[in-house]
Amino acid sequence: MRKASLYICILFSISLLFSCTTNQQIDLIVYNAKVYTVDSSFRTVEAIAINNGVFIDRGNSQDLLNKYDAKEKIDAAGKFVYPGFYDSHGHFFLLADAMDEVNLLGTASYDELLSRLQTYITANPDKKWIIGNGWDQNLWPDKQFPTKDSLDKYFPDIPIFLSRIDYHAALVNSKALAAASIDSVFMVEGGLISSNAEGELDGILLDNAMKLVSEHIPVQNNEVLVKMLKRTQDSLFSVGLTSIVDAGLTEQQIDVLKVFYNADSLQIRNYAMVAANPKSVKNYLRSGTFESERLTVRSFKLMADGALGSRGACLLHPYHDSPTNGFLLQSPEEFDDLIKQLAKSNFQVNTHAIGDSANRLILDTYGKYLKDSKDRRWRIEHAQIIAPGDFKKFKEFSIIPSVQPTHATSDMYWAEDRLGHDRMKGAYAYRDLLEQYGLLALGSDFPVEHYNPLYGFHAAVARVDKNNFPKGGFQFENAITREQALRGMTIWAAYACFQEKKRGSIEKGKDADFIILDEDIMQAAPEKLRDIKTLQTFVAGESVFRRNR
Repeated sequence: MRKASLYICILFSISLLFSCTTNQQIDLIVYNAKVYTVDSSFRTVEAIAINNGVFIDRGNSQDLLNKYDAKEKIDAAGKFVYPGFYDSHGHFFLLADAMDEVNLLGTASYDELLSRLQTYITANPDKKWIIGNGWDQNLWPDKQFPTKDSLDKYFPDIPIFLSRIDYHAALVNSKALAAASIDSVFMVEGGLISSNAEGELDGILLDNAMKLVSEHIPVQNNEVLVKMLKRTQDSLFSVGLTSIVDAGLTEQQIDVLKVFYNADSLQIRNYAMVAANPKSVKNYLRSGTFESERLTVRSFKLMADGALGSRGACLLHPYHDSPTNGFLLQSPEEFDDLIKQLAKSNFQVNTHAIGDSANRLILDTYGKYLKDSKDRRWRIEHAQIIAPGDFKKFKEFSIIPSVQPTHATSDMYWAEDRLGHDRMKGAYAYRDLLEQYGLLALGSDFPVEHYNPLYGFHAAVARVDKNNFPKGGFQFENAITREQALRGMTIWAAYACFQEKKRGSIEKGKDADFIILDEDIMQAAPEKLRDIKTLQTFVAGESVFRRNR
């Protein structure tokens, strides 16, 4: 009897020992790291624990290793972990297209543009249309818009459509104009068909006039398109992006995305804005918002004006270097009608506004319908030039500024030519905007700018270009701090999309979207920021990119 009791006691002790030392089974621990949680206290920790696609713990490396039994353990070797970067304003489909088109970025003259075209056509003899993007006449010696004469001379037999760097102007040849049955100048609301001194078409189309030709360009079938988007997604993952805002898609593009995401063909998280027009507003107000694990459709994108570089931005007073004020892309009455309809819905309203006149119109129209509701999180996309008396309206109406820091350092060479000295004080004024609303949503506007978020981080905190010009920074009084910039591309970006409770920081219960960088962006010298590499990217705890070391 005594032996039996002893035996039972031993078994009980053994079972008690195992019950006390058996750890919780989880998917992943990343340890021996410096983890920027980007929570409210901006806390750093050594390790994170992930299970079923969400963060379940964070803290000391040894504590987490003792507490959990992980299927996978990653020794970060002292490297730096951040929440997955969130681009608040980009163009997924445009970037996918741009990777297949003639790259005209950085062309220093029209002759160089023609040379790149010839090289591309020689390498792609079966193309039915030649599409290109990225030219900027401000980089050319005469700074004048090109004309179609040389295109017609060297490439008379194939239609050509070449988007300016901002996608608010295009150069086309006669073959492309013929495809759209355009043989003379006529009025286009919110756009311009340009002509020479003799009144003849010169091949330049601005804003809404571009659609007259672009709608004739053949579209890719879904099989080709998904391959293009996956390739683009891989490029975004390689620079640490785990979430993007797709700023203005057609209903057809959104339907295609739903198919791709439903089939698990895409992994990047996408907050897709519907391109607003009377038909799309009517259709989506009837069908309502849409949200899946990785695709969200709950906002509309309106276009107030064009771009500063092509003089399509709508200004309160004429351009400093031209007698025009630019133009709106719709009438004030049309904007008012769309915004009034959307104010009665659950949809967010986000409007592209560059010029001070366009910004004033949209701010005032927003304010008209936001008086009784302060948490609609409506946004101004770009908020590029603001009149002095209009900054306060961002705070007064609770409007989020969604800005792209690299626009400042790309435009700084010629922006004062367009605006003059006095108006420059309200241009690219990111700190002034931040002080009004209390946060900024940061993005790149890819492919207008490069999609690497560290380029934007560098521009935001140092206000210099890739060559660290100018010394002392461009309008450095509007630089923001590194903490503010990191928040702007993580938790603040998530907030601007109503997702701050799901992602944007490393906290218990949030989606395990995070990245490992080879250097610390919070400490590295400014001139080194653009060269910092993403070593690994995770979405929902799954590795979607790993750099070969």
